[in-house]
Amino acid sequence: MECTVVRVLVIDVGGTHIKIAGSWDRATQRIPSGPTMTAADMARGVLELTRDWDYEAISLGYPGPVKDNRPFREPINIGGGWTTFDFQKAFGKPVKCINDAAMQALGSYAGGRMLFLGLGTGLGTAIVDHWRVEPLEIAHLPYRKGRSYEDYLGEAGLLRLGDERWEKHVHRVCDLLRAALLCDGIVLGGGNARKLVTLPDAATRGANENAIHGGVRLWERVAESTPPEFVDARTSAATSFVDGDGRVEPRRAADASTEETAGSASFTNDDAPQHHATTVPTEAKRSMRKSATATTVTTEAKRSMRKSATAKTVPTTRARPREPAGSADVTRAAKVGTKRAAVRRPT
Repeated sequence: MECTVVRVLVIDVGGTHIKIAGSWDRATQRIPSGPTMTAADMARGVLELTRDWDYEAISLGYPGPVKDNRPFREPINIGGGWTTFDFQKAFGKPVKCINDAAMQALGSYAGGRMLFLGLGTGLGTAIVDHWRVEPLEIAHLPYRKGRSYEDYLGEAGLLRLGDERWEKHVHRVCDLLRAALLCDGIVLGGGNARKLVTLPDAATRGANENAIHGGVRLWERVAESTPPEFVDARTSAATSFVDGDGRVEPRRAADASTEETAGSASFTNDDAPQHHATTVPTEAKRSMRKSATATTVTTEAKRSMRKSATAKTVPTTRARPREPAGSADVTRAAKVGTKRAAVRRPT
C-alpha cells in the first residue's frame, strides 16, 4: 500500500470511553462517555484535549450504522444528537466517519477475506475483503429463543450466561458466520475478547489499538494493484495469493484459453441454453410434419367415432303403449272378483 502523508486524528467512540490518538505516535488518550454523552459533548471534549495537537484530517469511529459519511441512526449506549451533528464544521477539518467495528476491522486486516467480531458492550461486525470494508448489522438479528446475537455475545449475555456458557456461544456463532459468509479467518476484538480461554477455529485475538490503525488507514491510498472485489469460482481456482497480503496473480492467457476449450468440449446439449439450440435440417422437419399428419384424426372420423360410441353406450328404450282411461280400475276389479269367487266355490 502507498500512503499519503497526512496527520490523522483518530476518534473511537465507545459506550464507556472515547479513545483519541494521532497517527504520528499512536498514543491513546481517553475521555469518559456514557449514556449522557451527546455528539456536541464529544466534540467539546476532544477539542479541549487536542487543542495543542497539529493534525490535518479526522477519522471518527461511530458505534452504529453509517451512511454517506455520517451516522445513520442514533446510538444505543450513549446520548443522542449524532445524526444531525456537523462534525466537519465543529472540528474545522475534513472528517471520515465509519462504523467503529469496521474501523477496528480495517486496522486488524492482514489479507484474504476476514470477518471481525467486536466483543464489547454490544457486538460489532464487519468484513474486510481485499481492503474493501463492509460493515455488517448482524448484532440485532435473531439468534436463539427470541434473543439476538448481541443478547448472547455482548456484555449482557456474558453476565447472564457466565464465562463458560458465553464462550461456547462465541465458538458456535464464529463457526456459523464463518461458514455462511465464506470467510478465511476471524479476528475477535473488543474488551471481552481477552476473556476467551480458547479461540474458535481460524480465529485470532485482536487488540483495541487496531481501531487507531484502522482510522489511519482510512486516509491511506490503496495501490492500483489491489485485486478485484468479486472473483468467480473458476477464476478463484486458477489464482493464488502472493505473500499472504491479499494480492492475487492473474491467470495466464494460455491457461484461460485451455480452460475455455475444455469447458466447451464438455458442454452437453442438455446443458446448452435455448438460444444456442442446434438447427434442425429441412428433411427432418418434413418427416416430423408427415408423422404428425399421419397421427392426426380428421373431423369426419371424429364424428363417426362419437356416433358409434353413443350407439354402444346408450341402450334403446321401447315406448310402452298407453292404456285407455279407466282400464286400470277395471282390471283391478276383475282380479278382486276372481279371488272372491275362488273363496266361495263349494268344496
